[in-house]
Amino acid sequence: MPSLQRPVSARVSEVPVGWRPSQEVRYPRAESLAAAAGREVEDEATWASLLRSPAPLRGLRLQGLDLRRDRELLLSRDDLGGIVILGGRLDEEVEDHLRAHGAIVFPADHRAPVDPYRARLYTPQELYAGLAEDGYDATVDARAYRWFEDATVRHDAYVTALRAIHDDAMSDALTALVQGRRVVGVMGGHALRRGTDEFAAAALLGHRVAESGSLVATGGGPGAMEAANLGAWACDEVVLADALHAVARVPDFAPDIAAWVLPALEARSRSGDVPQLRSLGIPTWYYGHEPPNAFAQLVAKFFSNALREDLLLAHSRDGLVVLPGAAGTVQEVLQMATRLYYEVDLVDRPLPPVVLVGRHHWTDHLPVWPLLQALGRGRRMGGALHLVDTVDEAAALVADTVCPQAPLPDPR
Repeated sequence: MPSLQRPVSARVSEVPVGWRPSQEVRYPRAESLAAAAGREVEDEATWASLLRSPAPLRGLRLQGLDLRRDRELLLSRDDLGGIVILGGRLDEEVEDHLRAHGAIVFPADHRAPVDPYRARLYTPQELYAGLAEDGYDATVDARAYRWFEDATVRHDAYVTALRAIHDDAMSDALTALVQGRRVVGVMGGHALRRGTDEFAAAALLGHRVAESGSLVATGGGPGAMEAANLGAWACDEVVLADALHAVARVPDFAPDIAAWVLPALEARSRSGDVPQLRSLGIPTWYYGHEPPNAFAQLVAKFFSNALREDLLLAHSRDGLVVLPGAAGTVQEVLQMATRLYYEVDLVDRPLPPVVLVGRHHWTDHLPVWPLLQALGRGRRMGGALHLVDTVDEAAALVADTVCPQAPLPDPR
């Protein structure tokens, strides 16, 4: 009891603070990477089948559909309670009928530069449409960034809701895309310049990983991300060398984004796209000053950077390769380390390898490696960590047996 009579400061203010072994709480992570079937309807064929069946329509989510052709069938039904209409097109009479029978209709905002309800990923050609004729400021990518930045809408609850709906739709489309595919993430700094040996090495890494049968996923931006996407896209080393030479004449995206993007788009057009999906980018308008690279065959672009980073790491379920980078790259490494440290869901198979490339960078310049080793000591995480010097070593650690890549999805 005497200790209770003394002030807390007298007891603990000079006690040395340090780590003591203790029992950690173990818990499963509530995370599903599988798309829910039967509830969200995003294509006309599925909707037509449901509308013509006797099964009740209650509780469906209709995303980006043109309902005008189905007006007579819709007007004849009253089992519409709980249906949510996300964008799309419908006439006034059908909208009134839907609302009268308990449906919720989210209208489109014609001021929005992107469709918040779209059910598919972007292509670089979509994001950069009109670039050659009107410059970067006129593109969808630039207009979406301005919409995100605009102080007059930043605190607009409706616009905030639209951006959240867009990101949820993008998350669903991304999940559907990667399901059943082998995905390896490649991280690295945006400052890596085209035309350098390091850029070419990062591209070779992406090419090696894609050739081994994996879909290469990056943060979708410039630098090491572009290099890995470029390498993955290239169907052979002749195409790889040609693309590296073509883009090297514009080393950086600043100060002219259009000048930086056009050689990449031209290289893709000249070589033609491979029919398989090998290269995926997951960028964000939060860092809209960093433009998306044009070598990702498909682009899942988000307004929320926190959601984007979490999904990029969650979907890199077959391995993560980390090239040298600065604070943003370190943040991604530590986010993945947190996932591995608390991992309890993958007890039946090994954890995905995390490969840091560049011993000097990760031990001396930014000493992340000793921290990772300390966190992994005595845990399953420890066996998943690797430190190497070359991209060949990194590619070998995440390689699978060579297998044909999955085809590109229908863009419609």
